[in-house]
Amino acid sequence: MSALSQPVRTAIVGLGWWGRKMTDLVAAGGAGLRFVLAVEPDPSGAEFAGARGIPVAASLDEALAEAEVEAVVLATPHALHEAQIAAAVKAGKHVFCEKPLALTKAGAETAVRLCRDAGVVLGMGHERRFEPPIAAILADAAAGRLGRLLQIEANFSHDKFLTLDAANWRLQANQAPAGGMTATGIHLTDLAVKLMGPARDVRVSCEQLASAFPQGDTMSAHIRFTGGGTAYVSATLATPFISRFAVFGTKGWVEVRDKAHVEAPDGWVVTRGDAGAPIGVAETGKAEPVRDNLAAFSRAVRGEAPYPITGDEMIANIALLEAIVRSAATGAVEAVA
Repeated sequence: MSALSQPVRTAIVGLGWWGRKMTDLVAAGGAGLRFVLAVEPDPSGAEFAGARGIPVAASLDEALAEAEVEAVVLATPHALHEAQIAAAVKAGKHVFCEKPLALTKAGAETAVRLCRDAGVVLGMGHERRFEPPIAAILADAAAGRLGRLLQIEANFSHDKFLTLDAANWRLQANQAPAGGMTATGIHLTDLAVKLMGPARDVRVSCEQLASAFPQGDTMSAHIRFTGGGTAYVSATLATPFISRFAVFGTKGWVEVRDKAHVEAPDGWVVTRGDAGAPIGVAETGKAEPVRDNLAAFSRAVRGEAPYPITGDEMIANIALLEAIVRSAATGAVEAVA
């Protein structure tokens, strides 16, 4: 944001694990937001907000009725997003929504259309795009430096949910279907769609091998794209943290490995092979992509720059998610709507 821009006055909706992460990031500065209100029914979340001097509203409706609130950040269960976005848009508020935007393509289309027609910004919690080495891949691909893109291989897995109470919404198959897909895999498909375009079809293996998670704990998806090319995406909920993203083109390939979870990023290891050149390995230092994504949202709200994740990309990613959920249940190749 420019030095003259005022922080966007925002309500944080949901103060669970990720809502608290964003709250402390915003308080540290650089995101272009100021949380002026919180919506959190759980007493521990309300206590968290109070300790940081953030008033707590009794409901989303109460927060949306506040004239001071310009935008909302939704860090809420996936199944609530569609209705909450519709309510925010009706109140004239800009929306930053944690992933996934919706659980169906139709739901994503509605959310994007409502925001577009109302002239409000819709931001998405796809912070992977803002990791410096991933941003470099996107720039190289757009400039043709990797040549014709052929294939993507990606794995984003962790075992953070093994200690959650079984009643937690993140462990409910109707809230978070297809293994780790909505927790981590959705970031990988977002990048795949950005690089390769809309998906054509997908075949998924989703098994319950090392937990009692009803949605399964070990998921892999093989995706084919309408413009050609493939992606392999893995999202496991029962192995220690790993995050790997690799893209292969006719002029070169790049592999990025995170040194730590984005909750507390600690840099990246980048391996690259360009045609006619030796393979190189480099390290990228610490950055805060969650903050940088919020900053991009705030710049868009202030009219300083377009938000870089387009509505069409959001819809294409959720169309792929919907097909992945179907294939996780059937084991068959499922067409993407």
